[in-house]
Amino acid sequence: MENRFNLVDEPWIPVAGKGLASLSGIFSDHSFSGLGGNPVQKIALTKLLLAIVQAAYTPKDDDDWNKLGVSGMARKALDYLKSKKELFWLYGDKPFLQMPEISKAEIATFGGVQPYVATGNTTVLTQVQIENQLTDAEKAVLVVQLMGFGLGGKKTDNSVILSRGYLGKTNLTRKPTTGKPGPALGYLGFLHSFVHGTSLQESLWLNMLTLDNVKEIKVFSAGLGTAPWENMPAGEICTIAKDLKESYFGRLIPISRFILLSEKGLHYSEGIAHHGYADGVVDPSVAADFSGSKAKVIWVDPSRRPWRQLTALLSFFESGEKGLFDCLQLRVGILRIKTMLNGFKFRIWSGGLRVSSNAGEQYVSGLNDFVESEVRLDSASMGDIWFANLKKEMSELENISKITYSATMSFFKSQKVDGRDQAAQASNLFWQFCEIKFQQLVNACNGSDEDVKKLRHVFAGFVNKAYNAYCQKDTARQLDAWAANQPGLSKYLS
Repeated sequence: MENRFNLVDEPWIPVAGKGLASLSGIFSDHSFSGLGGNPVQKIALTKLLLAIVQAAYTPKDDDDWNKLGVSGMARKALDYLKSKKELFWLYGDKPFLQMPEISKAEIATFGGVQPYVATGNTTVLTQVQIENQLTDAEKAVLVVQLMGFGLGGKKTDNSVILSRGYLGKTNLTRKPTTGKPGPALGYLGFLHSFVHGTSLQESLWLNMLTLDNVKEIKVFSAGLGTAPWENMPAGEICTIAKDLKESYFGRLIPISRFILLSEKGLHYSEGIAHHGYADGVVDPSVAADFSGSKAKVIWVDPSRRPWRQLTALLSFFESGEKGLFDCLQLRVGILRIKTMLNGFKFRIWSGGLRVSSNAGEQYVSGLNDFVESEVRLDSASMGDIWFANLKKEMSELENISKITYSATMSFFKSQKVDGRDQAAQASNLFWQFCEIKFQQLVNACNGSDEDVKKLRHVFAGFVNKAYNAYCQKDTARQLDAWAANQPGLSKYLS
């Protein structure tokens, strides 16, 4: 196949408010504010762009990173892309992140490997679920996405094995197994977090790791490693595959799926079997706690928006405490900002996709969904006092959320009605109201107590608003129940 559609020059990356951009465009246009697409695409493309800047130049330490700066990073990335342009053809004899050797695997449809597209006898609920023909640009995004976010299940043709003697794709009876979830997705869908600046280029610079940082990630015995497009593996457990499995580059672009694009779909099989969180390994953008006998991670939860996890994501402020989550990407980025960029305004972006699993098959059910949220922060105002205040206020919000649930339940119980659904909906409505004022709460936690007290009255009003939305008082009986079960907020407001 002839070399066609070069990712360095062709527009294919969705950019917020701008349309599509090429790789060279990403590093030459400073006006791009951020990536477009759904949260999974944003994470996958962020990891690719980070891999490119790390391949172009990885700073030795924080001082080297600071001297590099945003413009220095962009220049080195452009130079790298120019020198390595031949490695970025989407089609050809060496297609980008693809394995021509996997051509014997059955062809899967493009819609079949996308979690949000309805295929087979799946009910179509919205237009975005309809399977459509993909453009070359969309195929390029899909290839990058599937490297780490491939769904576990029967879509992979694991009958094709490239490494002789490899048993990881067969069961005890030597029959092909179902594919494992991609390492960036996990069993239920990991929540990923990154530091964002005022531009896409600045965001990439803020999330770069240094050689010292990579050494800190002791699970990567191969260190930084080599970008996979420079030296693709020949099989599941070849020497290159083993190095990718143990390196930082191999985690940014995990090659957990062996793919080859075709006109009707893609040849699709399981690739490198990376370590999971139970083995003590997660992406640096995933918050995990390995202090106990059983590893814990923060999963995506559509009923619990990411901003509600902020104090858990920033647990590194409580250094010395045990049983806390640690997100290396945020810890490195924020502590570096606090130390070297005083008064710097930035954002914490968190997002991902919740999935369901049954008998090895992963899918998106009715309650699963994408989530993402951003919180604005100022390095000058962040400190132990601010974090302690924020943690206290978030704990109080959790408490009055329970009061909302309990009061609503009691309202229906007093009328001999099962009110569990209404109570859950009232509590959820309360949190939706809170999201509107959460940024103000973040800012107020470093100010006067008076600012926090004013916001407490606002949040208390949200409790009553949610309670009144589900607890009607149209009849005399309803009015009695409504008055008798009013949410008790005096302690919260005192």
